[in-house]
Parts: sequence; structure tokens; C-alpha cells
Amino acid sequence: MLQGYAAEMDNPLMAHLISPELQNKKDILFGNMEEIYHFHNRIFLRELETYVEYPELVGRCFLDQMEDFQIYEKYCQNKPRSESLWRQFSDSVFFQECQRKLDHKLSLDSYLLKPVQRITKYQLLLKEMLKYSKNCEGAEDLQEALTSILGILKAVNDSMHQIAITGYDGNLNELGKLLMQGSFNVWTDHKKGHTKVKDLARFKPMQRHLFLHEKAVLFCKKREENGEGYEKAPSYSYKHSLNMAAVGITENVKGDAKKFEIWYNAREEVYIIQAPTPEVKATWVNEIRKVLT
Repeated sequence: MLQGYAAEMDNPLMAHLISPELQNKKDILFGNMEEIYHFHNRIFLRELETYVEYPELVGRCFLDQMEDFQIYEKYCQNKPRSESLWRQFSDSVFFQECQRKLDHKLSLDSYLLKPVQRITKYQLLLKEMLKYSKNCEGAEDLQEALTSILGILKAVNDSMHQIAITGYDGNLNELGKLLMQGSFNVWTDHKKGHTKVKDLARFKPMQRHLFLHEKAVLFCKKREENGEGYEKAPSYSYKHSLNMAAVGITENVKGDAKKFEIWYNAREEVYIIQAPTPEVKATWVNEIRKVLT
């Protein structure tokens, strides 16, 4: 990929095949693929090879490199931009020529998907290894490695949703780490509100996608996009946010195990939130508690 496509974008002999709009777009198209390649080639593969005789200890190898795996998050975040660029230029003579030289049956986009597929395969691999490593040395490391990889996958997935937020004025990075995101039914009850609004609000829930950061919780409205692949990915239009410093929580709402309350400024605003399942509710309540304490 890096030799047969990326390097060719800088090859003067190929320059006449590249349209002006595509020039200097290498970083958008390939993201940090080179960084991922060097990590595997120089570090991770060599580490793995030292465990050939002791596969049950391979969990340690993952744990030692866990920070480096976060390069995948960067790659996945760039993927929608990359796909959009690819769709504009997929029939470019330049790409056809590169593909012909490489004698590849598949076009470039199939390979650009590889890193995304790769990071999701590791957890399957570790799960399989755990299955056969119940009571042996290294089982704990394998379990910890699996938990860490699942954490990275969750972060990748969360950040893919976060980059789809539209209409937020500030800088999302200033809200601290993104801890959770998900879709809920939300009812509002505002002390200041007109009584009619209040009564109406009680019955008809709003569909809201919530993003819980360390410093704020964002309420967004999900909009499905038409298109293919990543274009199908929804976008979230920002509605409002609550500063976590002024938030309180009531864990149980009478009559529904899936509901909890978030209230603001000493119950001036109350949001009744219904999770899809009691388990999802429990996870969110725990995370919010952690932030508040």
C-alpha cells in the first residue's frame, strides 16, 4: 500500500496522472497508515516472535504495547474523510495504473479498510487464546490484554460518533475524555416552564443521543445519512449540554427499571432518561457517579 500507492503519489513520473484536486491529499487518503506499518514492522511483530515457543504468555506482549495501539483510533477517525476523498477519485487513471502495476484484484479502498478490520480481530484472537489457557501461566495477562483491547475498541467506536457531532460551538476536546455515548428516550421537566409544555413533555419522549464527557453531558439529535459505507454513519446535531459540576443524579425512577434522572441546578431542570435496557442504565449511572464523586 505504502510503496505501490502512497509513494507513487510523490513519484514525478506519475504526476501527470494525478488530478490537481488530488495532489497533496496523501495524508487524508492514507491517514497514519505508515505509522501503523512501522509499529507492526519494527516493534509488535518482533515482540510477538519472541513468544513463538510460549504462546500462552503472549498477553504480556499486548500489555507492553497497549499505548501504541491507540494509533488505530487516529486512523479510524480519519476514515470518513479518506472514504469521501476516495469516492470522488475512485475512477482516477492514477489509481487504475497503480492497481495494474501491483496486479491487485481489489481496488485501493479494500486495503484502506484493513487497519479497521485488524484492530477488531485482535479481541477475537485473544478470546480464542483465553479459551485454551484457562489455568496456565499467562492467563491473567491474556484476560487483561483482552479487556484493554476492548477498551481501545470502545474508544475508537465512541470517537467515531463524537466526530459526527455538528453545531457545537466550543471545542469538544475541552470537555475532557469522552466516557460514554448512546441513544435514549428523554423527558424534560423544567421548573420555569409553561405548565402546558410541562404536561406535554411528560408524555412524549424525545429521542436523544447522549455524550458523557468528564466535564459535561451533551444532548444531541441523531440524523441518519443516506449513502454507502461510512456515509451511512449518522450525524448528531447538538441541542444543549449540562456542566457536570452542577449535575445531580437520581438512580431510580418509580415504575421503570430502565429510567434514571439527571437534574441540574438543584432540580431547576430535570431530565428523565430511559435506557434501552437495565444493564445500559446501570453502566451509565456508574460512570456518572464516578464523574460526580
